[in-house]
Amino acid sequence: MATQTLDVVGIGNAIVDVLVPSDDRFLSKHDLHKGTMALIDEARADALYRAMGSGVEASGGSCGNTMAGIASLGGSGAYIGKVRNDKLGDVFAHDLRKLGVRFDTTPLTSGPATARCLILVTPDAQRTMNTYLGACVELGPEDIDPALIAAAQVTYLEGYLFDPPRAKEAFRKAAKIAHDAGRKVSLSLSDPFCVDRYRDEFRELVANHVDILFANESEICSLYQVNDFEMAVNHVRGQTEIAALTRSEQGSVIVTRDREHRIAAATPDRVLDSTGAGDLYAAGFLYGLTNGKDLATSGKLGSLAAAEAISHYGARPEAPLKELARKAGLL
Repeated sequence: MATQTLDVVGIGNAIVDVLVPSDDRFLSKHDLHKGTMALIDEARADALYRAMGSGVEASGGSCGNTMAGIASLGGSGAYIGKVRNDKLGDVFAHDLRKLGVRFDTTPLTSGPATARCLILVTPDAQRTMNTYLGACVELGPEDIDPALIAAAQVTYLEGYLFDPPRAKEAFRKAAKIAHDAGRKVSLSLSDPFCVDRYRDEFRELVANHVDILFANESEICSLYQVNDFEMAVNHVRGQTEIAALTRSEQGSVIVTRDREHRIAAATPDRVLDSTGAGDLYAAGFLYGLTNGKDLATSGKLGSLAAAEAISHYGARPEAPLKELARKAGLL
């Protein structure tokens, strides 16, 4: 496998999502901030799970969703993330492998359980995420396979990895291996609260170690501490080779040192759940980029994938993205 080129290898928090319809009253009662992600401990996770209504369990995690999207488009990929050898860990591994994504990370045999994310979805399609990282915090540099990283055109890293210290070490190790092999490194900023915690480190990474940056409007404004999106665009220009910045219904802006591409949002027939929209945008964009598409077409693939994600509950594609892209004339 090491000699075979992969499109993307993703490194992230291996999480099983629990999605539950909710309302603003529930969020207020439990002191939850709509549209954000909060890290919680096991006791808080158990208490929220008991208070929530019936839900749907599905393998998730930001980077895992992106890899699922790349596979749905027909791309080749691998995933590195830590689970426990428990029921949820088996579910996570099975779901990825079933999609054709390589997943060989050795599971824990003791210690914290496989991570879960409790997602409250309000009628406005906003998702409020409460994440118990569990086994994710045990991901370390020893889990990084140098041959696997060197085989991938792009190594894609989720910003959430900056919370567990050993995962951060794994992150930096993978980035160095990728660049030493002449490959690209991509980073998703993941969440504005994540940016707030690690702003200085993220700025240094973007300027010196990241080739392709993904961020939504809130995240990129937080990174550069500005209130205006266009000001943030000016700040990021030239800091990295490519910045793909998403703006929900306003589409996306792809920024390079000397060019900008303004990409319209694809409009689904209905919007049920915004979970995974950014993850799937990254999937479409990275698939396009690693399969010879220009930046504008890659952005359109991202928009198409994101639109499919928000048309149903759950963060992974229900319809084959490759077929949708062909119908749209993008493949």
